[in-house]
Amino acid sequence: MSGDLPTRTGDRTLRIRLTDSPISRLGYWWATAVGFTWGFIWSTGRVERRHGLFVFTGMPKWTFGRGGSCVGGCYLTNRNDGERVLGHEAVHKQQWLKYGMLFPLLYLVAGRNPLKNRFEIEAGLEAGGYLPTPRRGRASSSP
Repeated sequence: MSGDLPTRTGDRTLRIRLTDSPISRLGYWWATAVGFTWGFIWSTGRVERRHGLFVFTGMPKWTFGRGGSCVGGCYLTNRNDGERVLGHEAVHKQQWLKYGMLFPLLYLVAGRNPLKNRFEIEAGLEAGGYLPTPRRGRASSSP
């Protein structure tokens, strides 16, 4: 998907960039305003600025998906706000910046299975809690 929509005007072609453009940035800011409003209404926990995100904790579980949801520059969760997860969500924020309001549609098309969803894979499956974290410092036992 190139992100450009050609539009014919006489003999000229006008290209409208939908990704990584002022249009996608506008969509990002709209989503951030929606996420911020939703978080402000429902958050009963801390609200912090971390990893470039507005992090709303104490959200009722029905107000977000899975362990938390990134909406624009906002991360909405109950208590899943560790450093690794926030690094994962910061990648989703960058995806929102690149795709704007196309992002929810593209994410939906990529599928609910995080192991096959290109956006979750790009953000890091381990950091997102979709794969077990390898244990470090543990000696392997050999027969």
